[in-house]
Amino acid sequence: MTGLGAVFRPQLAPERLRSVARLADDAGLEELWLWEDCFREGGISTAAAALAWTERVRVGVGLLPVPLRNVAIAAMEAATLHRMFPGRPILAVGHGVQDWMGQVGARVESPVTLLREHLDALRALLRGERLTVEGRYVRLDDVALDWPPAEPVPVIAGVTGPRSLRLAGEAADGTLLTASTSPEGVRRARQLIDEGREAAGRSGAEPHPVVVYLLAATGPDGAARLKAELAAEGLGSVPDLGVAGDAGAVAKAVRRLAEAGADTVVLQPTGDEPDPEGFVRFVAEEVRPLVP
Repeated sequence: MTGLGAVFRPQLAPERLRSVARLADDAGLEELWLWEDCFREGGISTAAAALAWTERVRVGVGLLPVPLRNVAIAAMEAATLHRMFPGRPILAVGHGVQDWMGQVGARVESPVTLLREHLDALRALLRGERLTVEGRYVRLDDVALDWPPAEPVPVIAGVTGPRSLRLAGEAADGTLLTASTSPEGVRRARQLIDEGREAAGRSGAEPHPVVVYLLAATGPDGAARLKAELAAEGLGSVPDLGVAGDAGAVAKAVRRLAEAGADTVVLQPTGDEPDPEGFVRFVAEEVRPLVP
């Protein structure tokens, strides 16, 4: 079955999260995703609050920029969430927006090297291993978690470029793709991920789930809002991105991404969505029944 979720956009004030999260839980939404966009809302703090306010919905953070986070701190926070809310947090890590990383003095010369080192160390720490590492960016001296997760915790890489997609296949447990990914882009990403898995000898390992954001708008002004956001992102001329319309139209777009290789599709409202709670209800109650 194709997984389905929705995004709580950080253009909304943090105090709006409680009502959206509770509605997602009550409506039966499978996944609610949060963003750590500079300089809006912290990913771990909002995830912890959303998990505490709810009982069953899984809460994803897509993504935590690794230049901003020492890997030991990332592991501590991930382990804490997973021990308090077993099986419900989903954490993705990635390069972050390079301009933002530069603004805070965290931009590195080789983002791919940093992400590889971070993924290797983070996954090992979450497995309960004790690490001494002297990498280009990640340095640890006899570090282990006192409270590692009780069960294995997947770490997802949020990436876009070919080198980073291959790295996700080599070193991550899943991949998160942005809303600028068309169905053909999903197919290409799957190919690159599989190349990485094969290079790392992981082809026969556990499945590698792919999560894809899909920009979606509904309501009488949905098409106009979608067009405006794609244009603002410089994506107005890119075919097969986003969807506007009723539940049937949105479900059809979800199915196209699933057929291309997406395991979970997370519907991303426009930044000016007038009714965030209504959007979550639309996804859970109208789109979900139409997606196999």
